[in-house]
Amino acid sequence: MSGFSRDGAVDRLEAVVETVENDLTPVPVREVWAFGDIALGLDPVDRLDIYLTKDVLVRDNSESGSTTGDDYDIDGVGKSVRAEWAERYPEHLRANRNGHAAPEKCLAAQLLPEDEPVHLEVCNTSFEDNVTQRLRGAKLREDYTQLLDPRGVCLWVDGTTSDEAFRKLREGDLALPTLSAALEMLGMDETEADDAAQVVHEWRSTQDGVTIRGDVV
Repeated sequence: MSGFSRDGAVDRLEAVVETVENDLTPVPVREVWAFGDIALGLDPVDRLDIYLTKDVLVRDNSESGSTTGDDYDIDGVGKSVRAEWAERYPEHLRANRNGHAAPEKCLAAQLLPEDEPVHLEVCNTSFEDNVTQRLRGAKLREDYTQLLDPRGVCLWVDGTTSDEAFRKLREGDLALPTLSAALEMLGMDETEADDAAQVVHEWRSTQDGVTIRGDVV
């Protein structure tokens, strides 16, 4: 799939919010954000960027039977992801390279068709805080592909949907700067911001289907 119409991208975001709000998810989700191209009002949208703020599952209070990681050859069921969720949606259970249940991959499997051009970011801290953290890390490592595009709009927080945010996305009614200008607002000088934006755009152009990045701050 080469991209979304703007309406199609907003429809996908609405479906994500509806699932997070009404269905059991592998970990609790607190916020849903859209960022990048969709926030600029582009039509079509080459890739849809979604950010989820999740809770780290310290204690699994879900109602479950005797389900454990042994039932799926995956560690961490009932620890990294809810056991009840794994029982209900075993087809969405995903592991990292070490064979441990990966919340970000499980969320992607539940929320998104595999062939759609979507980038999903999942973290335990809010979008705005993570923008700053990732900017600092990208500069230290001199790896601008680690940047989180700061041009975001909050769609849903703790059960409350922003109808106004969805309206503005659908109408292309958000006034946001270019990526390089947004990075300058965060403290980068003009040359560095231009270079960083170019790296991010080139990295995005090489991605295909659903891509996922999960981190813990």
